[in-house]
Amino acid sequence: MSAVSVLRTKPIADVIAQGEADGSDGGPGLKRRLGARDLTGFGIGIVIGTGIFTLTGIEARDSAGPGVVISFGIAGLVALLAALCYAELASSVPTAGSAYTYAYATMGEIVAWIIGWDLLLEFALGAAVVARGWSGYLAELVGLPTAWFGEEGSVVNLGAIGIVLLLGIVAIVGIRESARVTNLLVLVKVAICVFIVIAGLFFVKAANLTPFIPAAEPAGGGEDGIKQPVTQALFGLEPSVFGFAGVLSAAAVVFFAYTGFEAVANLGEETKRPRRDLTLGLLGTLLVSTVLYIGVSLVVVGMVPYTEIDRGAPIAAAFNAVGANWAGVLVSIAAVAGLTSVILVDLVAMGRIGFAISRDGLIPPSIAKVHPRWGTPYRISAIMTVAVALLAGFLPLSALADLVSIGALAAFVLVSVAVPILRRKRPDLDRPFRVPFSPVLPIVSALACLYLMLNLSVETWLRFAAWMLLGILIYFGYGYRRNRLAGRPQPTGPRPAGPPAADPPAKESAAA
Repeated sequence: MSAVSVLRTKPIADVIAQGEADGSDGGPGLKRRLGARDLTGFGIGIVIGTGIFTLTGIEARDSAGPGVVISFGIAGLVALLAALCYAELASSVPTAGSAYTYAYATMGEIVAWIIGWDLLLEFALGAAVVARGWSGYLAELVGLPTAWFGEEGSVVNLGAIGIVLLLGIVAIVGIRESARVTNLLVLVKVAICVFIVIAGLFFVKAANLTPFIPAAEPAGGGEDGIKQPVTQALFGLEPSVFGFAGVLSAAAVVFFAYTGFEAVANLGEETKRPRRDLTLGLLGTLLVSTVLYIGVSLVVVGMVPYTEIDRGAPIAAAFNAVGANWAGVLVSIAAVAGLTSVILVDLVAMGRIGFAISRDGLIPPSIAKVHPRWGTPYRISAIMTVAVALLAGFLPLSALADLVSIGALAAFVLVSVAVPILRRKRPDLDRPFRVPFSPVLPIVSALACLYLMLNLSVETWLRFAAWMLLGILIYFGYGYRRNRLAGRPQPTGPRPAGPPAADPPAKESAAA
């Protein structure tokens, strides 16, 4: 084993060739059936969910006060910087693996494996956490027994298992069917979120927004040790909440609300016009989601004093507190619809990431098989669905939610770094969208993501390190010797300029 072999890179020509293997003509690739509207629907479907319905209340009450609005703005800005980097790479090299494949082409195999392993953690854990939240909202909405559908006191969460298996079937049967379900759910929850903002403005009181950033104060006894943010532990600062430090800590946590938009980049091989539509889908998702998050969080902290905001259901409780009980039913409906779409897009994204890793031989290639009629990687999707169902059914994952944020931020750091590296390696590559002010803006994006990571707890970092260690063991135990590049000589000189990547023809099979 040598450093060169673990840092071997995947030729861009291979990535483009795999991406152009359109399954619409009966070949082994994925079928191209998605447009810009479908991609935006998938993006909003996964982004607007748990964050808007739960994190607003938790972080306003415990960390930032009304300043949680600024936290959502900061997190949205960092996500936008990362989305610009994703847009350049996705439009230039449309692929099913997104950050995993970008790292493979720029920074080397072991980095790609680590980020692919990291993304599987992000989407699997995110789907499991959201599935348990979905089960709880459904139980509250229709009066189901909490022993089987709640978070407290339940041994097995049947609601979480059921929704994961059902949506896993939808994800396996076809990408177009998944897009239709997602778009319908997105229409419901966006309409209700707009309603929340408009109706809530009539109940906002200026007194509830003062002070907008409460003065910093010492944290409780549970915030020391491994529970405190890494920045406080590194510099020996006294654990505290509120103040601008509290706003930043809240921004790192509510970044969870934006995670998943990168799922859009995973659909590059199923997009009819990836050079245009991937950029529109990524940036459209972040624009709509950030505006809604800031609007809803402002209304919630304006309706109720932040010290009285309900941690579990902050929006519904805020309307109940001002006497608008009827709005709580609409909020619960929006939550069920919102969380359903999050789970579905998580499962779709996991299947595509697993497909890309398996196709490269870092895990057994047999599980990357594409169904001849459905045009989806049905084997890896089924495996991921069962794994998520077991996690959601038997493990109370609320304490692990921060792992979703750290996993996404780690991926964003590498994607941001990949932009200037790929520009230097392949200046000839056709780039339909280019990040402005490169390499400055990608470097700022990477540093901003890293800073938010450092505002997560020491405990989260330790759990993340344990997951990464497990991934390293799997890589050296299997993928290092069995992948497609093993034994292939690596180029030592500059690569010849190849033809620019073009949008493949948009066609569909008769079976569609």
